[in-house]
Amino acid sequence: MVNDDAPLIDENRASWNDRAEVHAHGGYGDLSALTGDPRAITGVARRDYETLRQHLPNNTVEGLKLLHLQCHIGTDTLCWPRLGAAETWGLDFSPAALAHARELARQAGVEVRYAEGDARFAADALQDHIGTFDAIVTSAGTITWLPDLVDWARSIERLLAPGGAFMIRDDHPLLAALGFSGLEACCDYVSGSQSSYDMDVTYTTDPGNDATRRLAHTRNHNWTHDFAEIASALLDAGLSIEGFAEDEVAEWQSLPMLEFHAEDESWRLPQGSPRLPLMFTIVARKPQKRDRH
Repeated sequence: MVNDDAPLIDENRASWNDRAEVHAHGGYGDLSALTGDPRAITGVARRDYETLRQHLPNNTVEGLKLLHLQCHIGTDTLCWPRLGAAETWGLDFSPAALAHARELARQAGVEVRYAEGDARFAADALQDHIGTFDAIVTSAGTITWLPDLVDWARSIERLLAPGGAFMIRDDHPLLAALGFSGLEACCDYVSGSQSSYDMDVTYTTDPGNDATRRLAHTRNHNWTHDFAEIASALLDAGLSIEGFAEDEVAEWQSLPMLEFHAEDESWRLPQGSPRLPLMFTIVARKPQKRDRH
Protein backbone atom coordinates (compact mmCIF):
# COMPACT_ATOMS: atom_id res chain seq x y z
CA MET A 1 0.00 0.00 0.00
CA VAL A 2 1.43 3.37 -1.04
CA ASN A 3 1.63 6.01 1.68
CA ASP A 4 0.64 9.21 -0.12
CA ASP A 5 1.63 11.27 2.92
CA ALA A 6 5.24 10.05 2.97
CA PRO A 7 6.65 12.83 0.70
CA LEU A 8 4.88 15.45 2.82
CA ILE A 9 6.28 13.99 6.04
CA ASP A 10 9.76 14.00 4.46
CA GLU A 11 9.41 17.71 3.65
CA ASN A 12 8.23 18.42 7.19
CA ARG A 13 11.19 16.48 8.59
CA ALA A 14 13.63 18.52 6.48
CA SER A 15 12.06 21.73 7.77
CA TRP A 16 12.25 20.54 11.38
CA ASN A 17 15.88 19.53 10.95
CA ASP A 18 16.52 23.16 9.97
CA ARG A 19 14.40 24.46 12.85
CA ALA A 20 16.35 22.34 15.31
CA GLU A 21 19.57 24.12 14.31
CA VAL A 22 17.93 27.53 14.76
CA HIS A 23 16.31 26.64 18.08
CA ALA A 24 19.48 25.11 19.50
CA HIS A 25 21.59 28.12 18.53
CA GLY A 26 19.70 31.07 19.98
CA GLY A 27 16.15 30.54 18.80
CA TYR A 28 15.15 29.28 22.25
CA GLY A 29 17.30 31.82 24.04
CA ASP A 30 20.22 31.00 26.32
CA LEU A 31 19.85 27.26 26.88
CA SER A 32 22.79 27.23 29.30
CA ALA A 33 20.45 28.76 31.88
CA LEU A 34 18.24 25.68 31.54
CA THR A 35 20.97 23.06 31.41
CA GLY A 36 23.10 24.67 34.11
CA ASP A 37 20.44 25.04 36.81
CA PRO A 38 19.25 21.65 38.15
CA ARG A 39 16.08 23.33 39.45
CA ALA A 40 15.14 24.97 36.15
CA ILE A 41 11.85 23.83 34.60
CA THR A 42 10.49 25.27 31.35
CA GLY A 43 7.10 26.94 31.37
CA VAL A 44 5.72 24.25 29.05
CA ALA A 45 6.93 21.38 31.25
CA ARG A 46 5.68 23.12 34.39
CA ARG A 47 2.17 23.49 32.98
CA ASP A 48 2.23 19.96 31.56
CA TYR A 49 3.23 18.61 34.95
CA GLU A 50 0.61 20.53 36.89
CA THR A 51 -2.06 19.12 34.56
CA LEU A 52 -0.75 15.56 34.40
CA ARG A 53 -0.02 15.09 38.10
CA GLN A 54 -3.71 15.32 38.97
CA HIS A 55 -4.16 12.01 37.14
CA LEU A 56 -1.16 10.18 38.62
CA PRO A 57 -0.71 8.09 41.76
CA ASN A 58 0.14 10.37 44.69
CA ASN A 59 -0.09 13.40 42.34
CA THR A 60 3.51 13.01 41.21
CA VAL A 61 5.68 11.50 38.45
CA GLU A 62 8.17 10.27 41.04
CA GLY A 63 9.15 6.69 40.36
CA LEU A 64 7.30 6.55 37.04
CA LYS A 65 8.43 5.77 33.49
CA LEU A 66 7.46 8.60 31.11
CA LEU A 67 7.51 9.11 27.34
CA HIS A 68 7.50 12.53 25.66
CA LEU A 69 6.20 12.34 22.09
CA GLN A 70 7.38 14.84 19.45
CA CYS A 71 9.99 16.08 21.90
CA HIS A 72 11.99 18.23 19.42
CA ILE A 73 15.34 19.33 20.95
CA GLY A 74 14.37 18.09 24.39
CA THR A 75 14.19 21.31 26.41
CA ASP A 76 10.95 20.16 28.02
CA THR A 77 11.95 16.48 28.05
CA LEU A 78 14.99 17.03 30.25
CA CYS A 79 12.72 18.64 32.85
CA TRP A 80 10.87 15.38 33.59
CA PRO A 81 13.78 13.73 35.44
CA ARG A 82 14.08 16.94 37.43
CA LEU A 83 10.38 16.64 38.27
CA GLY A 84 10.98 13.14 39.59
CA ALA A 85 10.42 10.71 36.73
CA ALA A 86 12.44 7.55 37.30
CA GLU A 87 12.92 6.88 33.58
CA THR A 88 12.34 9.41 30.80
CA TRP A 89 12.17 8.82 27.07
CA GLY A 90 11.75 11.25 24.20
CA LEU A 91 10.70 10.47 20.63
CA ASP A 92 10.94 12.66 17.55
CA PHE A 93 11.16 12.19 13.78
CA SER A 94 14.01 14.69 13.32
CA PRO A 95 17.53 13.27 13.73
CA ALA A 96 18.95 16.79 14.00
CA ALA A 97 16.58 17.60 16.86
CA LEU A 98 17.48 14.38 18.66
CA ALA A 99 21.20 15.09 18.36
CA HIS A 100 20.67 18.41 20.13
CA ALA A 101 18.34 16.80 22.67
CA ARG A 102 20.98 14.27 23.65
CA GLU A 103 23.62 16.98 23.99
CA LEU A 104 21.36 19.19 26.11
CA ALA A 105 20.57 16.25 28.41
CA ARG A 106 24.30 15.57 28.73
CA GLN A 107 24.98 19.21 29.59
CA ALA A 108 22.15 19.17 32.13
CA GLY A 109 23.48 16.02 33.74
CA VAL A 110 20.15 14.19 33.47
CA GLU A 111 19.47 10.78 31.97
CA VAL A 112 17.02 10.86 29.07
CA ARG A 113 16.80 8.15 26.44
CA TYR A 114 15.79 9.11 22.94
CA ALA A 115 14.32 7.23 19.99
CA GLU A 116 13.82 8.36 16.41
CA GLY A 117 10.40 7.78 14.90
CA ASP A 118 7.10 9.11 13.63
CA ALA A 119 4.71 9.69 16.56
CA ARG A 120 2.01 7.77 14.68
CA PHE A 121 4.18 4.66 14.86
CA ALA A 122 5.88 5.24 18.20
CA ALA A 123 5.15 1.70 19.30
CA ASP A 124 7.16 0.39 16.35
CA ALA A 125 10.13 2.57 17.31
CA LEU A 126 9.88 1.41 20.94
CA GLN A 127 8.97 -2.25 20.48
CA ASP A 128 10.94 -3.32 23.55
CA HIS A 129 8.83 -1.01 25.72
CA ILE A 130 5.29 -2.05 24.79
CA GLY A 131 3.00 -1.72 27.80
CA THR A 132 5.65 -0.21 30.08
CA PHE A 133 5.07 3.56 30.22
CA ASP A 134 3.19 4.90 33.23
CA ALA A 135 2.68 8.25 31.49
CA ILE A 136 2.91 9.60 27.95
CA VAL A 137 2.79 13.33 27.19
CA THR A 138 2.74 15.55 24.11
CA SER A 139 2.18 19.29 23.96
CA ALA A 140 2.45 22.63 22.19
CA GLY A 141 2.17 22.30 18.41
CA THR A 142 2.21 18.55 17.82
CA ILE A 143 -0.70 16.77 16.17
CA THR A 144 -1.13 19.35 13.39
CA TRP A 145 1.99 17.71 11.89
CA LEU A 146 0.32 14.27 11.78
CA PRO A 147 -1.87 13.32 8.78
CA ASP A 148 -4.20 11.14 10.88
CA LEU A 149 -4.61 10.11 14.49
CA VAL A 150 -5.72 6.47 14.28
CA ASP A 151 -2.24 4.91 14.37
CA TRP A 152 -1.09 7.62 16.80
CA ALA A 153 -3.76 6.68 19.34
CA ARG A 154 -3.16 2.95 18.85
CA SER A 155 0.56 3.42 19.47
CA ILE A 156 -0.16 5.33 22.66
CA GLU A 157 -2.47 2.57 23.90
CA ARG A 158 0.11 -0.11 23.10
CA LEU A 159 2.91 1.73 24.89
CA LEU A 160 0.97 2.59 28.05
CA ALA A 161 1.11 0.27 31.01
CA PRO A 162 -2.28 -0.88 32.34
CA GLY A 163 -3.71 2.07 34.26
CA GLY A 164 -1.23 4.45 32.61
CA ALA A 165 -2.20 8.02 31.68
CA PHE A 166 -1.81 9.93 28.42
CA MET A 167 -1.96 13.73 28.27
CA ILE A 168 -2.10 15.98 25.23
CA ARG A 169 -1.95 19.74 25.80
CA ASP A 170 -1.91 21.37 22.40
CA ASP A 171 -3.02 24.33 20.29
CA HIS A 172 -6.79 24.72 20.25
CA PRO A 173 -8.35 23.57 16.93
CA LEU A 174 -10.01 26.99 16.70
CA LEU A 175 -6.61 28.56 15.94
CA ALA A 176 -6.30 26.54 12.75
CA ALA A 177 -9.68 27.89 11.62
CA LEU A 178 -8.32 31.38 12.32
CA GLY A 179 -5.24 30.57 10.24
CA PHE A 180 -3.09 31.45 13.27
CA SER A 181 -3.33 34.97 11.88
CA GLY A 182 -6.20 36.89 13.51
CA LEU A 183 -9.72 36.72 14.88
CA GLU A 184 -11.53 36.03 11.63
CA ALA A 185 -12.19 32.47 10.48
CA CYS A 186 -10.43 31.79 7.18
CA CYS A 187 -9.94 28.03 7.17
CA ASP A 188 -11.88 24.86 7.94
CA TYR A 189 -12.39 23.88 11.56
CA VAL A 190 -13.51 20.30 10.99
CA SER A 191 -11.07 17.43 10.44
CA GLY A 192 -10.02 16.47 6.96
CA SER A 193 -8.35 19.68 5.85
CA GLN A 194 -4.69 19.79 4.85
CA SER A 195 -2.68 22.95 4.20
CA SER A 196 0.69 23.36 2.52
CA TYR A 197 2.76 26.52 2.67
CA ASP A 198 6.29 27.89 2.39
CA MET A 199 7.99 29.57 5.34
CA ASP A 200 11.70 30.33 5.66
CA VAL A 201 11.55 31.28 9.35
CA THR A 202 10.50 29.46 12.51
CA TYR A 203 7.94 30.41 15.15
CA THR A 204 10.59 31.93 17.42
CA THR A 205 11.72 34.37 14.73
CA ASP A 206 11.71 38.10 15.41
CA PRO A 207 10.13 39.50 12.22
CA GLY A 208 11.95 42.81 12.72
CA ASN A 209 15.40 41.22 12.76
CA ASP A 210 16.97 41.27 9.29
CA ALA A 211 19.80 39.03 10.51
CA THR A 212 17.43 36.18 11.25
CA ARG A 213 18.72 32.80 10.15
CA ARG A 214 16.59 31.48 7.28
CA LEU A 215 15.47 27.91 6.82
CA ALA A 216 16.83 26.09 3.80
CA HIS A 217 13.81 23.77 3.60
CA THR A 218 10.74 25.99 3.46
CA ARG A 219 7.89 23.62 2.55
CA ASN A 220 5.48 22.71 5.40
CA HIS A 221 2.31 20.62 5.61
CA ASN A 222 -0.30 20.65 8.39
CA TRP A 223 -3.47 18.70 9.02
CA THR A 224 -6.61 19.81 10.89
CA HIS A 225 -7.90 17.68 13.76
CA ASP A 226 -11.08 18.70 15.58
CA PHE A 227 -12.14 17.47 19.01
CA ALA A 228 -14.45 14.82 17.59
CA GLU A 229 -11.55 13.20 15.73
CA ILE A 230 -9.11 13.45 18.65
CA ALA A 231 -11.56 11.98 21.16
CA SER A 232 -12.77 9.27 18.79
CA ALA A 233 -9.22 8.15 17.99
CA LEU A 234 -8.38 7.77 21.68
CA LEU A 235 -11.65 6.04 22.54
CA ASP A 236 -11.47 3.69 19.56
CA ALA A 237 -7.94 2.72 20.61
CA GLY A 238 -9.38 1.49 23.91
CA LEU A 239 -8.53 4.42 26.17
CA SER A 240 -11.00 6.19 28.45
CA ILE A 241 -11.10 9.99 28.58
CA GLU A 242 -11.09 11.33 32.11
CA GLY A 243 -10.10 14.96 31.66
CA PHE A 244 -10.77 17.82 29.26
CA ALA A 245 -10.01 21.53 29.57
CA GLU A 246 -9.54 24.69 27.50
CA ASP A 247 -7.01 27.36 28.43
CA GLU A 248 -6.42 31.03 27.59
CA VAL A 249 -2.64 30.60 27.89
CA ALA A 250 -0.53 29.72 24.83
CA GLU A 251 3.00 28.33 24.66
CA TRP A 252 4.01 30.32 21.56
CA GLN A 253 2.76 33.34 19.63
CA SER A 254 -0.01 31.39 17.92
CA LEU A 255 -1.89 34.62 17.11
CA PRO A 256 -0.07 37.83 16.15
CA MET A 257 -1.68 39.94 18.88
CA LEU A 258 -0.63 37.67 21.75
CA GLU A 259 1.62 39.25 24.37
CA PHE A 260 4.53 37.49 26.06
CA HIS A 261 4.53 37.17 29.85
CA ALA A 262 8.09 36.56 31.01
CA GLU A 263 7.10 35.64 34.57
CA ASP A 264 5.67 32.30 33.43
CA GLU A 265 6.95 32.11 29.84
CA SER A 266 3.43 32.24 28.37
CA TRP A 267 1.55 34.09 25.64
CA ARG A 268 -1.86 35.68 26.26
CA LEU A 269 -4.39 37.90 24.53
CA PRO A 270 -4.17 41.59 25.49
CA GLN A 271 -6.52 43.02 28.09
CA GLY A 272 -9.84 43.93 26.50
CA SER A 273 -9.59 41.31 23.75
CA PRO A 274 -12.33 38.69 23.35
CA ARG A 275 -11.67 35.79 25.69
CA LEU A 276 -10.80 32.81 23.51
CA PRO A 277 -9.34 29.36 24.20
CA LEU A 278 -5.76 29.12 22.96
CA MET A 279 -4.95 25.58 24.07
CA PHE A 280 -6.79 22.45 25.10
CA THR A 281 -5.98 19.46 27.29
CA ILE A 282 -7.23 15.89 27.08
CA VAL A 283 -6.19 13.22 29.57
CA ALA A 284 -6.92 9.59 28.72
CA ARG A 285 -6.22 6.38 30.58
CA LYS A 286 -5.55 2.78 29.65
CA PRO A 287 -7.80 0.42 31.64
CA GLN A 288 -6.31 -1.84 34.26
CA LYS A 289 -6.07 -5.49 33.34
CA ARG A 290 -9.05 -7.48 34.49
CA ASP A 291 -8.60 -10.66 36.42
CA ARG A 292 -9.55 -13.82 34.55
CA HIS A 293 -12.07 -16.12 36.20
